[in-house]
Amino acid sequence: MKKAYVGARLRRLREQRGMTQHALATAVGISPSYLNQIENNQRPLTVPVLLKLNATLGIDVQLFSEDDEARLIADLKEALSDPMIGESMTANDVRELATSMPAAGRALVAIYRRYHLALEQSAALAARLGDDRQDRPTPAMSTPFEEVRDFFYARHNYIAELDEAAERTAADTGRTIQQVAAALAERLKSRHGIDVRVGATGDASADLQRSFDAGDNTLRLSARLQPGQQAFQIGTQLAFLEHRDTIDTLVAESPFGDEASRKLARIGLANYFAGALLLPYAAFREKAESVRYDITLIGQHFGVGYETICHRLSTLQRPGARGVPFFFIRVDRAGNISKRQSATDFHFSRGGGTCPLWNVYEAFSQPDRILTQLARMPDDRTYLWVARTVSHDQAGYHAPRKTFAIALGCDLQHAGRLVYSDGLDLSNPAAATPIGAGCRICERPACPQRAFPPVGRALHVDESRGSFSPYSTN
Repeated sequence: MKKAYVGARLRRLREQRGMTQHALATAVGISPSYLNQIENNQRPLTVPVLLKLNATLGIDVQLFSEDDEARLIADLKEALSDPMIGESMTANDVRELATSMPAAGRALVAIYRRYHLALEQSAALAARLGDDRQDRPTPAMSTPFEEVRDFFYARHNYIAELDEAAERTAADTGRTIQQVAAALAERLKSRHGIDVRVGATGDASADLQRSFDAGDNTLRLSARLQPGQQAFQIGTQLAFLEHRDTIDTLVAESPFGDEASRKLARIGLANYFAGALLLPYAAFREKAESVRYDITLIGQHFGVGYETICHRLSTLQRPGARGVPFFFIRVDRAGNISKRQSATDFHFSRGGGTCPLWNVYEAFSQPDRILTQLARMPDDRTYLWVARTVSHDQAGYHAPRKTFAIALGCDLQHAGRLVYSDGLDLSNPAAATPIGAGCRICERPACPQRAFPPVGRALHVDESRGSFSPYSTN
């Protein structure tokens, strides 16, 4: 554990418990003056004191993790890089805000996102009215999807209520995917009176993976689904039937902006339950640890695909039984991000593109091959990334083939636990590729792949060399 100055967080925790400094110091077994120094960031929080806090107050040590602070810093940097804000803050100012006043920082990020929502609504209304002026601000990305991503992001991609419920349900199913699918179909029939029917090959409705008809109590599945995919769709339906109250409570407790976001969140939570049902937490984590997170071997053991394993790996954050905290992302050839889940603090820009030096894009040039990369962010945090392509066949010869690149990453401190770190020089900073969170907010001035200068900077054009480079106007 590095020296952790967490005074603001400790003070907030104490105040939430209604305790004085003297009371908390007595409970933990340290002097009030020592606690006062910790709360004022004059002394770091040590491991022995952290363990005493855990034993005395029953808090999760993850509360004092640097990951949450790093997430807030990244969100603040992106919000404050918007030219419409009109004010600039140094990196030290941003860090001080995130460390000393995290609630104010989160409020600022929330206001910024509401501002982008207003821009999007304004742009949509202008489009309907025929206003196509070029000076109108570019709308943000799809807000419902971003809100749901933030919902899971804030929970480190782990939903305890549904994960534990799924594990209990999984105890009643078989070991193989075929057995699981049959057991879940039987559960739907015996407990809810719902029949599961698989459509015929070539059916015009085959593109619809799951369709529930409440009129005749029938769940219809596409003929294109493999046994694991069938089990997933049945599990999703079970989530809506058996855990509707839990899902509704989770959604109601979150500040979603509209009904579209709430509906998408309900689907996301039901899908989360289904994934946890197919890959029960304890058994999955045990297997992952035993094979050093070898994705192929884990997939062979559980009988599901590469992408499904990566997705589940990004959720192993159960208190007391955590796995490696991963960041999971799926992109297409055009750079569109269709999935992004995180149990860690890694951050990419919500707009303006990602980084072309990241190995997730190199994966398209080497299909089905697993690529590894040590990548260093501008804040000097280094990550191990594993990337490869996955393809989904569609119906018939003329149907387009869907291909994505999947990337799974973790902080360098966890890299040695992964089989993919074998042969890499984890101790050599020069071995890492410098990447950024997108040109719009990336602070690297001499990047060979920079597409345009970061917000708030101008271009230095060197006519004698026929080149340009960004430089600060400050």
